[in-house]
Amino acid sequence: MDDTEIVGLYWQRDESAIACTDKKYRHYLNTIAYNILFSREDSQESVNDTYLAAWNSIPPQRPQVLSTYLGKLTRRISIDLFRKRNAEKRIGSEYALSLEELSDCLSAGDTTQQAADVQLLSQAIAAYLKTLPQETQNVFLGRYYYLDPVAKIAGYCRISQSKVKILLYRTRQGLGQHLKEEGFL
Repeated sequence: MDDTEIVGLYWQRDESAIACTDKKYRHYLNTIAYNILFSREDSQESVNDTYLAAWNSIPPQRPQVLSTYLGKLTRRISIDLFRKRNAEKRIGSEYALSLEELSDCLSAGDTTQQAADVQLLSQAIAAYLKTLPQETQNVFLGRYYYLDPVAKIAGYCRISQSKVKILLYRTRQGLGQHLKEEGFL
C-alpha cells in the first residue's frame, strides 16, 4: 500500500491505517527511536505513541511525505521521552553522544532570545549544509538528524569509519565558524 492510500485511510478514520503504517514503517521508526532512547522497550513505546500522534493529527494534517512526517513525530516523541526519563542522569545513547559532539559549535545557554531564534538558527544550519558536498551532508544528517552510529553511517555511505569521524569533525568546525559569522555564537 502506498503512502497516499495510507493517508487516505487516516482521513477516513479507518483504524486499519495504523496497521498499514506499522507494517510499512515499524523498522524505520524503531531505528529512529532506538538511536535516541537506547532501549527496545522505550523505543516500542515511542513508536506506539507515534501511531497515536499520527491518528490524532491526520486529519487535519495531510503529509506529503508520510515517512518524513512519521519520522519527525517519532524523533520528537523519543527526545521528549529521553529527557523525561533521564533528567538527572546521562546514559550512552546516540542522542546523548550527538548532543555532546555538537556542543562545541552550538551555544549551551537557554534564554528567551535563543528560543525566539530557533527558526533563524535552523535556516543558518540548512544554508551551511547546502554548501557542502552531498556525501558530507548525508554523513551530517545521518549522525545528527537520524542519530545513526558512526559504523552505520560508514556502511550506508560506503566509506570508512575514520572518514566519517573526520567529515563530522570538519563539518562541526565549519558549522561553528559559520554560526559565529552569522552571529549565533
